[in-house]
Amino acid sequence: MWVRFYFVLMSSKSVKLNVLGSNAFSLLLLFSLFWVFLFSNFSVVKSNVGYDRKAITINGQRRILISGSIHYPRSAPEMWPDLIQKAKEGGLDVIQTYVFWNGHEPSPGKYYFNGSYDLVKFIKLVQQNGLYVHLRVGPYVCAEWNFGGFPVWLKYIPGINFRTNNEPFKAAMQRFTNTIVDMMKAEGLFASQGGPIILSQIENEYGPMEYEIGAPGQAYTRWAAKMAVGLHTGVPWVMCKQDDAPDPVINTCNGFYCDYFSPNKDYKPKIWTEAWTGWFTEFGGPVPSRPVEDLAFSVASFIQKGGSFINYYMYHGGTNFGRTAGGPFIATSYDYDAPLDEYGLLRQPKWGHLKDLHRAIKLCERSLVSSDPSVISLGNNQEAHVFKSSGSCATFLANYNQSSYARVAFGNNHYNLPPWSISILPDCKNTVYNTARVGAQSATMKMTPVYQGFSWQSYNEETTSIDDSAFTMVGLLEQINITRDVSDYLWYMTDIEIHPDEGFLSSRQYPILTVMSAGHALHVFVNGEFYGTAYGSLENPKLTFSQGVNLRVGSNKISLLSIAVGLPNVGPHFETWNAGVLGPVSLSGLNQGWRDLTWQKWLYKIGLRGESLTLHTLNGATASEWVEGLIVTEKQPLTWYKTTFSAPAGDEPLALDMGSMGKGQVWINSESIGRYWPGYKASGTCNECNYAGYYDEKKCLSNCGEPSQRWYHVPRSWLKPTGNLMVVFEEWGGDPESISLVKKEIDSICADIYEWQPTLVNWQLQAYGRVNKHLRPKAHLWCATGQKISSIKFASFGTPQGACGNYREGSCHAHKSYDIFEKVCVGQPGCAVTVEPELFGGDPCPNIMKKLSVEAICS
Repeated sequence: MWVRFYFVLMSSKSVKLNVLGSNAFSLLLLFSLFWVFLFSNFSVVKSNVGYDRKAITINGQRRILISGSIHYPRSAPEMWPDLIQKAKEGGLDVIQTYVFWNGHEPSPGKYYFNGSYDLVKFIKLVQQNGLYVHLRVGPYVCAEWNFGGFPVWLKYIPGINFRTNNEPFKAAMQRFTNTIVDMMKAEGLFASQGGPIILSQIENEYGPMEYEIGAPGQAYTRWAAKMAVGLHTGVPWVMCKQDDAPDPVINTCNGFYCDYFSPNKDYKPKIWTEAWTGWFTEFGGPVPSRPVEDLAFSVASFIQKGGSFINYYMYHGGTNFGRTAGGPFIATSYDYDAPLDEYGLLRQPKWGHLKDLHRAIKLCERSLVSSDPSVISLGNNQEAHVFKSSGSCATFLANYNQSSYARVAFGNNHYNLPPWSISILPDCKNTVYNTARVGAQSATMKMTPVYQGFSWQSYNEETTSIDDSAFTMVGLLEQINITRDVSDYLWYMTDIEIHPDEGFLSSRQYPILTVMSAGHALHVFVNGEFYGTAYGSLENPKLTFSQGVNLRVGSNKISLLSIAVGLPNVGPHFETWNAGVLGPVSLSGLNQGWRDLTWQKWLYKIGLRGESLTLHTLNGATASEWVEGLIVTEKQPLTWYKTTFSAPAGDEPLALDMGSMGKGQVWINSESIGRYWPGYKASGTCNECNYAGYYDEKKCLSNCGEPSQRWYHVPRSWLKPTGNLMVVFEEWGGDPESISLVKKEIDSICADIYEWQPTLVNWQLQAYGRVNKHLRPKAHLWCATGQKISSIKFASFGTPQGACGNYREGSCHAHKSYDIFEKVCVGQPGCAVTVEPELFGGDPCPNIMKKLSVEAICS
């Protein structure tokens, strides 16, 4: 028989192979010819990326592009494929990432591109999933990342001044930028070479700093743009928050809202490089979140006003492993309330509602890129944006009122618009999506213990020991200049003589030791005895310790352990900001009244003894002498703890519950989980959050009075089946006996669907003529793989109140609301129920807008 194969490759060449026969030899020949052809004739498709006033163009075609930030070092490489795939399923076209200079060049000229810093591997994974890349070379990143992404050694180049028209800085910046661009070119990763990178960014949010410093900043901006364009990457460059970005660089917008933004030239597209999906968490602060209804509203508003590129910052926030968190005081979790949570799980309904938004926008793409909107007033706070082009029409109906519904007339129809919402009509007639009507399933999550009762050993850190690295100087020195950030810790030690005739010795009125520090935290010891702790905050890192101390006759040793909690990442010339004990340091209550200790001799010791012994590593942990028994339960400050454990079964994400501990660091198999600080309780005002109205980072807060961060992500890829080493360094004296390993899993699933809520399925059925009337929406419930719905926790058709996890009946409730769900859902992995009054026993309150709220338990 004849077997005919046609191969049409990306080079647009086609080959026809005719192979005669059906025997093994023929098949072998066929496959041999295939592979010879594949490797000899395959050529990469090179894309021509440009822009015009409407959009980024790829091979001459204008595109509406949806992007999301995923920072490769903030997740384990084993997580990357799943994160990228979920981003694609969520409707993204582009993955955006910074390039982290201090991770790639930890010392001058010594580069690192392995492990979680394997940038090329990350970009190739994005390409394999059919997505584009926006590469933000920077090399300044901000990003709540330690030192804004700059390596600390950069600070000590003679004559350097960061981010201004300074030759030493520009030389270093250009060298690193060239290194990254050359690497991308060598791997063929720019779109002009057939790769996925369609946009690059130079600098980052420089406009506000340029405004501060004036002419030198303007000169630096021009230089940076010229330098970047001169690298000839074949793709456009952008500068965000840079109104004077020189041509051909595109200036772009960052913020919670960017509908107001216009580029600096009318031939540049309207790009939103950072649509903030939430906000970061700081130690001592509550946890921010952003309602998805408002986020979707902001995106739809941007698109209806001519925007064509939107990037979610963050789409997956991840974790500040090790000592990568900046600030200072930025928490280890960088969850950011992103659509993919810190652990890589879908945050529902945010992920699902945005997916529906992206599908609705894409239905309008032809109209959006082909025409400018006509704006029609529909009322005091309502308007329509209508895009018409040859053969297509799309409309966005907006209600800007923050508290009232609006019924508007448009065309020959009437439309109901919830407060602070936008409806999308891809055919200028039928609504497929409303930003305030969430059709996606929501879920509550829980942390379930999987390993408790660790068997601990301890090692006490010495407060007065010195080694060969210690040195003595007169006066107080700035911390980072001494440590060069190789450790969070710096000891300041001095001696003070007390004469027998001091009055406080008989009166027992202890002298007051006062220590003033530039930050960030401080532990005070006198003669080896712990006297207390002081610490600052993100808004004010400075601190003061003032307390009575028990001094004895003769020599007394004052030991101050100063702790950095991340280096600053934003602000004019943040490289000059100080940390550590800079004084004054004084004693009051002596016979002489007041004694200044600032300018006497101080002994300095970088880091902890446990760090020098590498107690957090397998070799260090086994080489040192650890203590078992009662001393572990004494909860002493500055104590190292170690234990071993086996990896739990399953594939759910894991975390350490550190709620019983104070402050410190933790390692698993020598890998640093990061800083923990449950002892720093969140201060602020936490109230119920209404999606309607302008959002800022202080609007929707939780965890007030609780630890800012209690759970700390443990990537499963870091674990072995057995014999995993955990090492904890506790500064305050917490309770390690209560540490547990937990898994994050779904607690319950919910649906919250209004009557006549628009759905994409409805529109598609009507568009293809399969139905001629509007269909009622459905409530969908689906358990995780391997689970089934075991019970219905709540169901109400009427006017239920609350949100998933805390629903309650309203004044209107259909009493048979539970029946249909218990009949068709319990025992099933998933189900769908139409929002139809007859299914719930009839309409419980005619002429009132109703919704269905349901919560189910999966097991």
